Amino acid sequence: MKKFLTIVTVIVFCGLQSVLAQTYRPVSGWNKEINNKIESFLNSTLTMKERKVAVFDCDGTTFGQVPHYLADEALYRYVDQVLKKRSDKEGKEKLQIINRMVESGDNVGKTYVEDRIHFLAGLSPNEIEMIGYNCYREAYEGKFFPEMKQFIANLKEYNFEVWVLTASPEILYQKFVSEQLGIPKVNILGAKCVIKEGKTTNEIILPIPQDDGKAHTIETYIKTKPLIVGGNSRGDMDMLNESAGLKIVVNPDDKTVRGSEDGPMNGYTVKSYWEKEGAVIVKCDDVVDPSIDFSTTKWKIRQNRPNPK
Repeated sequence: MKKFLTIVTVIVFCGLQSVLAQTYRPVSGWNKEINNKIESFLNSTLTMKERKVAVFDCDGTTFGQVPHYLADEALYRYVDQVLKKRSDKEGKEKLQIINRMVESGDNVGKTYVEDRIHFLAGLSPNEIEMIGYNCYREAYEGKFFPEMKQFIANLKEYNFEVWVLTASPEILYQKFVSEQLGIPKVNILGAKCVIKEGKTTNEIILPIPQDDGKAHTIETYIKTKPLIVGGNSRGDMDMLNESAGLKIVVNPDDKTVRGSEDGPMNGYTVKSYWEKEGAVIVKCDDVVDPSIDFSTTKWKIRQNRPNPK
């Protein structure tokens, strides 16, 4: 009997130690109220047995998008550095797609997002991966928000799966996002295409993680209700509303009053809407680095608004 009680005591002690080992480390740069709210929520999940999932938008939420989205900069930089030197049929066809994108100017629109996939079609996954990775190293290194990295480190401490959603081509983003956030490449979901015989194609696989497509992507690929969702823009509204617990909104716009086409956000700015909904509003520094020569600027693509902390 004494031996049995000793074994039980050891098991209970080890279990207690396992729980206590999950310690929240305050995110520097966010105030005490925000940290307390996050810590309290994470501690409430300690005894959960089901999957614990956190899902984040990518550009503007996990790393900077000022002055341009990395997906755009990667493509226009590739045109300037590589494609302009080519005169073959495929090169000319890709330039036609780029000119169509520039003429449209709507770099958050459905057609534009799909044209990014069409532009990259014919390249191997490794080639596309390196286009994105090289662009990150040349123009975006250091732009991952340190606060979000600390937050995600806490989520891992509490045994959360961390997923990232982007409307950009997922192969373009997977290598550098995986390295910077320390999550598997397969947890980075973006615009997908069919790959045949080692080459990407024009065949887009739905849903594209854009607007309501982000919510559908969660249902289709992640297959569980996330406990935490993070975003930054109007396009993240549907995804944020999938959260069963905490909503984190990074640098939300407080200047543009949304219209009737924005559904429940009609009459609100992004910030005022999420304040009303009880989301956690956080700030991360996202400003222009004047030392970087952006190809996207030369192509006169719309710039994103800076968010100095």
